[in-house]
Amino acid sequence: MTPNDTSKGAVGTLPPGRIESVREEAVVRVWELPVRVIHWTVFATVIVLSITGFYIGRPFLVAGAEPGFTMGWMRAIHNLSALVFMSAILGRIIWAFTGNRWARWDQFLPVSKERRENGRATLLFYLLIRREIPRVVGHNALAGFAYLLLFVMFLVQIVLGLALWGLQYPGSLLWDSTNWVFSLTPIPMARLIHRLIMWFIWGFVIHHVYSAWLADSEERSGIISSIFSGRKHVPTDRG
Repeated sequence: MTPNDTSKGAVGTLPPGRIESVREEAVVRVWELPVRVIHWTVFATVIVLSITGFYIGRPFLVAGAEPGFTMGWMRAIHNLSALVFMSAILGRIIWAFTGNRWARWDQFLPVSKERRENGRATLLFYLLIRREIPRVVGHNALAGFAYLLLFVMFLVQIVLGLALWGLQYPGSLLWDSTNWVFSLTPIPMARLIHRLIMWFIWGFVIHHVYSAWLADSEERSGIISSIFSGRKHVPTDRG
């Protein structure tokens, strides 16, 4: 907490100069532009990587007499998208240490008592034991921890993807720096894990959309629109 943080409550403090009163609500700039750009970049690249990766594993198109041409394009798009995806993930990791209080690493790890209590209360809500969803400005503790698991899957996916990419270029720097992966798991198993993680990621996406809709309908704070505008509506009695 910084000396300028003056408001108290379950949602934490709100920085001065970033709040404008709207009747009995405050408009809070929660998600900074880099967070929003990274969010949509990851979403877009996951779509492209999933489609092209599925095709690479199970080709279903034949372009005239040269099916290899289609596969070559799919691999090129997949690899280019992978580079953009990795850049976005690296940017988000950096922003976890340089961004505002709702983007920082301690929003993903329940290191404080307040976050642990929030996670417990949120879990009880999802289990239909608690009637009201705990109010937060950024991510609730349960969502934050889910994002941490997602980023672990992202990192494993990146390592496996680079290793599989290196198979195409034996003797290259990429191969030399990633072939240790195949000492831990055979190549067919690495491919299988790479594909399974893709499906786990899509399971998370579906749950993420549902959870955002549910929290938005309960809190009426503009959670869904906030990923476009960066702003959420917070009742002043939570300040």
